[in-house]
Amino acid sequence: MKSGAALPAMAGAVFIAAIGQSNAASLNTMNDVGTAIQACWTPPADAGNSTVTLSFSFKRDGTLIGPPKPTAIKVAGDEKARQAFVDAATAALRNCLPLSFSPALAKGIAGNVFTLQFKSPKQ
Repeated sequence: MKSGAALPAMAGAVFIAAIGQSNAASLNTMNDVGTAIQACWTPPADAGNSTVTLSFSFKRDGTLIGPPKPTAIKVAGDEKARQAFVDAATAALRNCLPLSFSPALAKGIAGNVFTLQFKSPKQ
């Protein structure tokens, strides 16, 4: 079964991304950054069709300048469900840090504001 053999390899790749990007190859583009952060994202199990967009800025060393801020939230349920979803997205971002930027990306990334949407179910 080829698909059974691929599953452990994919799980290993996600695990490596989740334990920190500092040991991985340098990220060269913002698409690489988004992909790396999304690899750390695990939406809450009962989130339904929800999204949150976080706004944040990086330092050149791959850490954040200040805490991420939710800028758009669409979560089904009560305030507790909303907060759990936002907390999960914020934790995914923080658990991926520090990211390892290529010298060229690091030079231009510091202080710029970026946004990233976290969706459930994970897409």
